Amino acid sequence: MRVFFLGNRDGAVRMVWPLLVAVSGITGMGSGVAEAAAPQAGRVELVLLISPQAAITDPQTWARALGEAGIRQVQIRQASPADRPGMERIGQTDPPLYRVTGILKGQEVVLPGAKFRLSELRELARWLDQLAVEGLPEQRPATTAFGLTVPQWEKVHADLAQPVAFSTRGMDRAEAVARIGQKLQFPLQPAPHRLQELGGDKVAEELSTLSCGTALACLLRPAGYALIPRPEGGQLLYRIERMRAGMEIWPVGWEPEKPLLELLPKLFESVEVRVQNVPAAEALQAIADRLQVVYLVDHNALARHGIEPEKVPVSLPPGRISYGRILDRVLFQAGLTYQVRLDEAGTPLLWITTIKPL
Repeated sequence: MRVFFLGNRDGAVRMVWPLLVAVSGITGMGSGVAEAAAPQAGRVELVLLISPQAAITDPQTWARALGEAGIRQVQIRQASPADRPGMERIGQTDPPLYRVTGILKGQEVVLPGAKFRLSELRELARWLDQLAVEGLPEQRPATTAFGLTVPQWEKVHADLAQPVAFSTRGMDRAEAVARIGQKLQFPLQPAPHRLQELGGDKVAEELSTLSCGTALACLLRPAGYALIPRPEGGQLLYRIERMRAGMEIWPVGWEPEKPLLELLPKLFESVEVRVQNVPAAEALQAIADRLQVVYLVDHNALARHGIEPEKVPVSLPPGRISYGRILDRVLFQAGLTYQVRLDEAGTPLLWITTIKPL
């Protein structure tokens, strides 16, 4: 039987006989968040069972990585015939004691209701902290997106619905993110000044009339980051994380539930038009000015497909046509399309992206 136990202060790994280890305040991350929540948090026993498919070196690899991620107390051992994956409360102690049993499969650990790869151990640490603070999933209040309860969602939405209310065009991207973050009730983690990829890039969009949530999502996206509200350690905060496939992220505007005729009636107004070899970007700006609406560009998608609207000439024959149809035809010639979205305050905007998916 092979067992690996992480518990010494420097995170070094040593072999011991099987035992269950109480875990509390697992992550130790987040500017005092875990420390503030420790008195209320329960304890967690984490047991990882080595599957037959695991390589002989996998336990050592995982033990080292878990220690580096700040998860310093965990047991990794061979499964016995009686072992089963699961999550349960042990006894009726106060604070409560929870036991989580999962399976170690090569580069992935499978836990009840969740999977984490070696590259996702910070997320695993937060998952364990959430269990310690909030208890078993079936005993928690009903949640919405991002694992937020309904009251938490309402607080986050109201916070992010605040107007930006300052000019962003031409600002350093990191400075714009930081200044918006100063307006929010809940903190950004990590702080924007710690993200070097955000600095040195100038913001092309004027976001002053939009809400903070949509503006932050727009500012972070070109740099490959996303805004993710989280309940952690008994408080709410906003994570700034690298985007990856399948990640739940705060969007650049929301799909409307009301008819477009009610939200943006000018789209359906008809005008006499003639466009002759005008750059698509110039035509788009002229239409947005007529509609009195902000448009935001999906720079990631345009870069992926090599589309530069300022270099693509577009034309329309003389005639009377609605603004919506003008947008359709002009953008189509540049390989683009548009969606009407709403920011958190209900302000309409145009989201310009590519016809082909990202």
